[in-house]
Amino acid sequence: MAKSKGQSKTTNHEPVIENRRARYDYAISDTVDCGIKLTGTEIKSVRLARVNLAEGFARADGEPAQLTLHNVHIGEYPNAASHFQHQPVRDRILLANRREIDKLAQATSEKGVTLVPLRMHFVSGRAKVVIGIGRGKKSYDKRESIKARDAKREMDRALKGG
Repeated sequence: MAKSKGQSKTTNHEPVIENRRARYDYAISDTVDCGIKLTGTEIKSVRLARVNLAEGFARADGEPAQLTLHNVHIGEYPNAASHFQHQPVRDRILLANRREIDKLAQATSEKGVTLVPLRMHFVSGRAKVVIGIGRGKKSYDKRESIKARDAKREMDRALKGG
């Protein structure tokens, strides 16, 4: 079937990139929505959803504290020349209110607490990262999460089928 003139390619210009592993590995207590400082080819790659948040973490360093995002891989933009390309893995500055940064810095001063990127999305054309305050789960906590998820799935199946 041929396309009519009015139709164009459907591309997702505002993808939502999830870090599903973070909710499994960490107990998330609170979240903060932060802006992120990116270069031109980085934002184009994010729009193509060429992002991996799985290994990423954030830190509130320095005095005054500044949020930085570490180990997040943003793939190279395929249509750019090699001398315009960005480094796929580098430290990126996160933008948030001073109170939010201070709250996150205070939370991470506690032992066993880390800042984890949960998702990356767009708000009014600007890239945002949702940062969660996470405490690492033990293996038995992970098993409980799996059991709860399986029980919910079984209930949904029973309600749908019955």
